[in-house]
Amino acid sequence: MLVIEPQIRTTTGLRYLIVAGCLWGTGGLTGTLLAREGGLSSLGVAAARLGLGGLLLVAFLVATRQPVPRGRAAWTRVAVLGVLAAEFQAAYFAAVAHTSVSLATLLTIGASPVLVLIAEAVTGRRRLSGRVLATAAVALAGLALLVGVPADGLEPGRMLAGSGFALLAAAGFATMTLVAARPVEGLDELSATGFGFTLGALVLAPIAVAGGLSFTATPASVGLLLFLGLGPTALGYAAYFRGLRTTAAGTAALMALLEPLVGTALAVLILGERLGPAGWAGAFLLIVALAAESRFSDVR
Repeated sequence: MLVIEPQIRTTTGLRYLIVAGCLWGTGGLTGTLLAREGGLSSLGVAAARLGLGGLLLVAFLVATRQPVPRGRAAWTRVAVLGVLAAEFQAAYFAAVAHTSVSLATLLTIGASPVLVLIAEAVTGRRRLSGRVLATAAVALAGLALLVGVPADGLEPGRMLAGSGFALLAAAGFATMTLVAARPVEGLDELSATGFGFTLGALVLAPIAVAGGLSFTATPASVGLLLFLGLGPTALGYAAYFRGLRTTAAGTAALMALLEPLVGTALAVLILGERLGPAGWAGAFLLIVALAAESRFSDVR
């Protein structure tokens, strides 16, 4: 039993991370459709998803009479997660505004696992073996091929600013991963996500309003908003934080690369977008890297 139990725990954690990555993959398509149908800006979508996702979880906790976070450490963790979620969303969309979706996605999602792995190595929580480095390199190469090389023509100043915002977003997500990987007494994943993201929405709201916040309520836009708040946000992040209980933070950050993979697949299937040879090669490399990481992932 002592030999089998860690493998079971690892498998369980990975399942939660896979669920999180797949749910996040639906977020890009849902957010795009929501912006078209409801007229929300990118920052408006970010604030709305955090607020609605957080409030849905808080309502569930109240309805089921589950305990709220207890103690200073628990509420401090909630505040930290909320601020980091707001910073991640704001910095990512600032990167998109200054550069392009492809470059912002490449730098943000690509740099996040690198930062987590470096932090784990520096703190002694994980050794950067040849296998770990090779898996990360294959995953990042796959991501670059899948997302595509950004088009030329961007002004150097905008490129530099956008890249900086993307790296800030990556640092925010990486920090959130490392913070959530350390459990706090009196706080579970649902409470951390619910109360933390509600706070994050309050932090983002003034910025979204200042940029012009409007929403056209139709059955389609309301349905899209509810799905975005419930699926990719509330359930997606709760599953991610749950998976971090028993899986190394570096593995969790790499498994987050499922998001662009699933998002691309949905764009091809639903929006009719075409994927060139480089994109197919990138998808294949990502699948290989994530499968390898799942097979040889470390137990925390």
